[in-house]
Amino acid sequence: MRANDNEMPIGFALSMAMNEEARNKFAAMDSSQREKTESLARQVKSKTEMDRLVDNIAKGNTFM
Repeated sequence: MRANDNEMPIGFALSMAMNEEARNKFAAMDSSQREKTESLARQVKSKTEMDRLVDNIAKGNTFM
C-alpha cells in the first residue's frame, strides 16, 4: 500500500522523532521547504538514507 502523498512518510516521521535538532529545523521551514523535504523523504530507499537525510536537516541543509 502506498502512503498518501499528503502524509509524512512514516520512516521520515520516525527518524525525525529521534532527532530534536532536525525537528526544530524542519518546524522552522516554510511550507514549500517542508513539502520539498517530504518529497525527498518519499524517494529514500533505506533506513541509512533516511538517517542521512534527517542528519542533514539537523545540520541546516535544506537541499534547495
